[in-house]
Amino acid sequence: MKISICIPVYNAQETIEDLVSAVEQELQGYELEFVLVNDGSKDKSESVCDLLALNNDRVRFISLRRNYGEHNAVMCALHHMTGDVAVIIDDDFQNPPEEIIHLVREIEKGFDVVYSFYAEKKHNLFRNLGSQFNDRVASWLLNKPRNLYLSSFKAIRREIVDEIIKYKGPFPYVDGLILRVTDSLSAVQVKHHQREAGNSNYTAKKLVSLWLNVFINFSIKPLRAFTLFGILVVVLSVLFIIYLVIDKVNNPYESQGWASIMAGITFFSGIQIIFLGLMSEYLGKHYLTTNNTPQWTIKKRSF
Repeated sequence: MKISICIPVYNAQETIEDLVSAVEQELQGYELEFVLVNDGSKDKSESVCDLLALNNDRVRFISLRRNYGEHNAVMCALHHMTGDVAVIIDDDFQNPPEEIIHLVREIEKGFDVVYSFYAEKKHNLFRNLGSQFNDRVASWLLNKPRNLYLSSFKAIRREIVDEIIKYKGPFPYVDGLILRVTDSLSAVQVKHHQREAGNSNYTAKKLVSLWLNVFINFSIKPLRAFTLFGILVVVLSVLFIIYLVIDKVNNPYESQGWASIMAGITFFSGIQIIFLGLMSEYLGKHYLTTNNTPQWTIKKRSF
């Protein structure tokens, strides 16, 4: 079995060389290749990775022209891997290299995809809350099994990679693509360490962007939810009108309460604006997709 270690690289000049060396040490019995994708790093990651590729025949290096985001960089790596299994791992040592073998052994049992999960995560509170929210959203929108944690540290069989990379849109979500094509999934518990250098690259803006990708690109359930909400509002409105007519007949000289009516109008106007915003997101992303916005563009490659 040939294993392709796919690593999206962002500001990892202090860790990427040690990570490659550590993985080689841990997986000595396997045929390996490394696919490093520099996602517009602001430090010297590009030159460090370039030198790695020149000195190590196992390393394939691609540098993107700008920062496209983790999932776009992973898609680029999957396009360029040649192994039987792709193992996606972060560049910061939070996923220890010695845990890769557990994913590989599990996938050797015949599963299409093996995810990792953690007894304790070493992310900050904001990132952990964001992950929990993303997990619940994915369960609702993508019909993800509730006991499956969608970790970025995972192993994917080649046949599934070939299906995933058929997606050509500019807003990929790797886990959403996986759940589209297979339900042969497993998970193994692994350790989770503190970052060895730098800070998390997932800002609030990036997390919101990821959630919008899940909402808009991989499900129409938000639209169906608004449709059901609209039906509920119509039913309640009819009942309220009937109540007002009966109340007016019984109390012809009593005021109907304009303040409550204006509050109701304001509330439902807000709902309409939210719905229009949701529709705009769908239309905008569809426009960018049909306009052939690229998932990534390559600045240089070394392999």
